[in-house]
Amino acid sequence: MVEPRWQALLAAPGQTERGPGMPIVDRLHFAATKEWRKRPMRWQTMHEICALRAELCDHYDVVLDLQGALRSAVVARLAGCHRRIGEEEPRERPARWFFTEQVATHGAHVIEQDVELAAAVAGDALAAQPPLLPMDPAAEAWCDEQLATGPALPVALVNPGAGWGAKRWPTERYAAVARGLAERGLRVLVNAGPGEEPLAAEVIQASGGAATMVTASLGQLIALTRRIALCVAGDTGPLHMACALRRPVVGIYGPTDPSRNGPYGTRFRVLRSPISRRDHTRRAAPEAGLLTIQPDDALRVADELLHEEDAR
Repeated sequence: MVEPRWQALLAAPGQTERGPGMPIVDRLHFAATKEWRKRPMRWQTMHEICALRAELCDHYDVVLDLQGALRSAVVARLAGCHRRIGEEEPRERPARWFFTEQVATHGAHVIEQDVELAAAVAGDALAAQPPLLPMDPAAEAWCDEQLATGPALPVALVNPGAGWGAKRWPTERYAAVARGLAERGLRVLVNAGPGEEPLAAEVIQASGGAATMVTASLGQLIALTRRIALCVAGDTGPLHMACALRRPVVGIYGPTDPSRNGPYGTRFRVLRSPISRRDHTRRAAPEAGLLTIQPDDALRVADELLHEEDAR
């Protein structure tokens, strides 16, 4: 069960059966909780919740709550399962009230914790496996067309956006990294997520034309990320997507803890200041430790990753 906007992470448009376009799940359900919170008392919200409950009932034996949030725990109740499994110490503690089984997890990273939860259903120890992201033929064709219009160079994807300001490295520093990567013979694309076009434009302008903006749907971004030689980003969705697709990653971290939320399962380097402390407060200004990281630091570790790729 996912928010509708994240469908492309699990299934290409129109896909309803397992296959390349829907590689890891048999069925998808959608819970538009973000919209429901905006209009909790409207008839449409009540209708959608009741319809979801009817869709879920009598289909499942177990619910596994990987989110550990109060809203995910509440939605999990809609399935009517007697077994609802979550962490003993979930991200939001009130979620525990809705679990019938609580699992003590020991892994530092959230992926390791999720694997431990899944092992509670499987009945034995599991290991993290490479996630499979959908192959959308239309998105693949779009990506081939985009890359065919420029120079045939290795592609670096730079993502200057972040969920909130404290995690956001300054745009002029991303621009300096873009210039450095272009000087190293890479084609630099700056990803502009929804509403992030001004940020991407600032990077491109400050880079002196060394980078190009790309605006893509989630499915198109998956297709593009499959083809990159390097991703440079903060603690953002595009960084974790690059990890899922086993692409080299430079992570630029500040208030979030990379041991818990950092790159995983790929070749990566993380830059984080010793003065940074874990803090999920959604402040607007960049965190002080983040500002100690310089473009030369990012280019140094990018060189390491690129040289490792050449040696393979």
